[in-house]
Amino acid sequence: MVGTTTCVAAIAALAMISTTAGAQQASIYQATLAEHNQKTQEVSTEQLRRILDDRSAIVLDTRTRAEFNAGHIPQARNLDAPPDRQILAVEGLVNGDKAATLILYCNGPYCQASRRLADQLAAAGFANVRRYQLGIPIWRALGGPTEIELGGIARIFNVDRTAVFIDGRSAAEFAKGSVVGAHTVPAEELAAGTLGTLPLPQDDFNRRIVLFGRDAAQARILADVLSKRPWHNVAYFPGTFDSLAASVTGK
Repeated sequence: MVGTTTCVAAIAALAMISTTAGAQQASIYQATLAEHNQKTQEVSTEQLRRILDDRSAIVLDTRTRAEFNAGHIPQARNLDAPPDRQILAVEGLVNGDKAATLILYCNGPYCQASRRLADQLAAAGFANVRRYQLGIPIWRALGGPTEIELGGIARIFNVDRTAVFIDGRSAAEFAKGSVVGAHTVPAEELAAGTLGTLPLPQDDFNRRIVLFGRDAAQARILADVLSKRPWHNVAYFPGTFDSLAASVTGK
């Protein structure tokens, strides 16, 4: 779990990056590391958001499968391959098209995984490789939605007793059964602004919060609303309630 102090430090560092890069009137969303002698170019948070909206590139999460399962940028793909097989895995993913547009990311400015793989891909002849080197910590800190996989949910459910699970289905559906310990926050009511106090922690804004709904679209409604709230460690499940319930109950 990324600590609250880490998120604050990340934002401060990013503001400094924007200033030292000499950006004229640039916002924090337009910042990059602007590294010297980089072999592959970077994209900013704003650029990555546009790329995700128009699906103009393949986004690769270069971290381990376990890290990916615990939380990743929507639409991102995970290679799930050892280092010596990653180039082959990328070739398979793009059907051998080395002109395909690739965006790589990992665990933030000081993480080497995306740099290393980007350099290797460039050396192997891939012509359009870029990095979101700010990575998942800055993506989260700037309100970017984060998806969580069933494997990540099952692990959290079993080991993290401080995690908060939010059910976005209707109150009537919730009354028929939900994940043990989950709170009801009907997604449509939250989006309409008709709900009062939310059952979210006020003592620690970095507590892990897992959002789910009837399906991915309903869970994403919750995520989009909470992206404009001060909780930092929020992820939504892009699947059905039935599959999630089966995963955490074993039924």
